[in-house]
Parts: sequence; structure tokens; C-alpha cells
Amino acid sequence: MNSPADADAETAADAGSDTAADEPRWLDDDEQRTWLAYIQASMLLEDHLDRQLQRDAGMPHVYYGLLVKLSWAPRHRMRMTELAEAAKITRSRLSHAITRMEKDGWVRREDCADDKRGQNAVLTEKGFGVLKQTAPGHVDAVRSAIFDRLSPEQIAQFGDVCRIIADGLQPEGADLPWLR
Repeated sequence: MNSPADADAETAADAGSDTAADEPRWLDDDEQRTWLAYIQASMLLEDHLDRQLQRDAGMPHVYYGLLVKLSWAPRHRMRMTELAEAAKITRSRLSHAITRMEKDGWVRREDCADDKRGQNAVLTEKGFGVLKQTAPGHVDAVRSAIFDRLSPEQIAQFGDVCRIIADGLQPEGADLPWLR
């Protein structure tokens, strides 16, 4: 990508300065187009899914994801720290979401039997009912926004690329949201 600093960097490089070595590795035109396409798609997709869930169930997308993760867990319960990691969110954001969903009767907290300092989030029958009612519309929104637009080969490639990116953002010792 040609940046505003490119002209200065080229001038410095021509003058034999070390400034060019200190310059960022700017995106080339193809990388810039890909990056902008990703940003636009991810922002529009999140807005599309969030609006669908707000309209159909009065909940943001992150709450739906938490309910799904709890529904998959044994006995519909997860330790709060594990739920934050599974959802890729901060413990503070999880605590706020669980508090809100507790008020709606969708989840409850309970102390961990094996660790008195820890808490579990538990999906209630009401929460499971809301999830069952909301899931068909959400799946339709996901399918129409993503999978109906891609070939089977593109779906496989998309999954591979997303896993590579996610794995690369979670190295050992990284400042990950659920550790904050």
C-alpha cells in the first residue's frame, strides 16, 4: 500500500539514510484490497447478525454465542473462566453479560463444587427455550450471509484461513481477552 510516508521513505532511502529500514512493512495493493474487504465483511456481518438477534430475541450476538456454548456443555454449565475463553471475551465482559442474562432468567450462577473461588454459569430452561426459539432465524441469517454465497471449496478454504488467523492470534503467553 502506498502510504503518506512512502514519499518520505523513498526520499530517505535515496539519500542513503537508515530511515527506510525503520519503515513499517506497508501492505501492497492486493493485501490492502483483501484487508479492506475483510474489514467491511466482518463489520457488516457482525451488524447483520446482531440486528437479527436483537429483532428476534432482544439480545446481542455475544449473548447468543454464550447461550450456545452453555447448551453444548455437559449439564448446560461451564466454569466462568472457561466460558470467557470459549467465547474469546474478557472476564469483565462475560460477567456483565451473565448479569444481564440472569435478570432475563436465561442463566444463573452457582459456586463451583471443586473450587469455592470459582463460579459456573448455568443455562436455565428459560434460556434453553429462548435459544431453541432463536436458533432457526439465526442459522438462516448465517447461511444467507455466508454459506449460500460460497462454493464447497470456498467454505473449506474460508474455514482453513479463519483457523490459521485464530491460531496465530493465540500464541503462548499472549495477552488474550479471557486472561484479562
